[in-house]
Amino acid sequence: MTLSLPFGPEPGAGGPSDEVWSVAELNAAAKAVVDDGFAPMWVRGEVTGFRVYQSGHWYFDLKDDAARVRCTMWKFAAQRCPERPLDGAEVFVFGKPAVWEEKGEFSFCVQRLLLTNRVGQQAQELERIKAALARDGLFDAARKRSLPAFPGTIAVVTSPDGAALRDIVRVARQRWPAVRLLLVPTRVQGADAGAEVTRALQLVNELDCDCCIVGRGGGSKEDLAVFNDEAVCRALARVRVPTISAVGHETDVSLADFVADVRAATPSMAAQLAVPDRMEVAAVVGSLAERLSGGLSRHTRFVGERLARTADRMEAAMGEALSSHRYTLERMAAQLDALSPLRVLERGFAIPVTGEGAVLRGRAAFRAGQRFGLRLADGVVPARVEEEEA
Repeated sequence: MTLSLPFGPEPGAGGPSDEVWSVAELNAAAKAVVDDGFAPMWVRGEVTGFRVYQSGHWYFDLKDDAARVRCTMWKFAAQRCPERPLDGAEVFVFGKPAVWEEKGEFSFCVQRLLLTNRVGQQAQELERIKAALARDGLFDAARKRSLPAFPGTIAVVTSPDGAALRDIVRVARQRWPAVRLLLVPTRVQGADAGAEVTRALQLVNELDCDCCIVGRGGGSKEDLAVFNDEAVCRALARVRVPTISAVGHETDVSLADFVADVRAATPSMAAQLAVPDRMEVAAVVGSLAERLSGGLSRHTRFVGERLARTADRMEAAMGEALSSHRYTLERMAAQLDALSPLRVLERGFAIPVTGEGAVLRGRAAFRAGQRFGLRLADGVVPARVEEEEA
């Protein structure tokens, strides 16, 4: 159905038609032009993005240095092909261009596919870069560094507009809110993306950070090609902190994945690898606290038991020592008591002493009329010298 607009060109003016087409009419007309305008033909190109659906149909892109086209090979045609082409293989395909009316997509419907047993130019270049990097030791496991357990700052080299950055920020904030993320913005696809990513990685060496995440979200092999760039890979190897490569989806593999210290299947996984989980850390700390408390309790009880046993042994030893000393003292006291002058006095002897208590030890100490005392066992008896004997 077509409509006529009142503001179209004047009839006979020779301008474009003023009829308005529906999308369906436009796509149908384009399909008719393509179907009628092209005969079956041979096309040569390099296979990329090859995939087989459960239905048995093959889908891939055919490209050269200047352009690419989507290709479809239905199951009945694919079954006649002796082997499946690999990405990077150069092939000849026979078929016709087609337009899918519902989506208005242009593609090439392949009826036959012939392998040339040659690798396309881009695949050859990829193998050359891979061999050069391997030769220089950039893939060696010995140069891989461990990620820090508790990073304070992480540099993120990616597009500021891509979903990869949002995923990294979301996961990092959930797992470890204290982490600081520094975005080093760069384009991650396009003609100049390789030079931009290289400069961004060089800038990371001037930042105060603990590790670096570099990558992007999913896309075609051409979209991810910047991470196969030799300059990018060498700049990544020169980053002074541990690096995580997070390029595309889990099935996407780039040379940057082999150069980085750690490969993450997705940007979200990169954030999980870069920061610890606060819940797991809290659980570990709690477990350690319980173990420490239990250990201290057991150690305190053990020490108390040892002190109690030591006290018992000390008490017994002191008792034995006191008993031995008491026996010695009692024996010495008995000896001293036997030698005491008091014991002599108890046997009937007396000791002459002066009024001051001095002992009169010889006859010469006595004078006629001298008063003195006789010390007996039960006291002192006064006495006087009557006269001196010749």
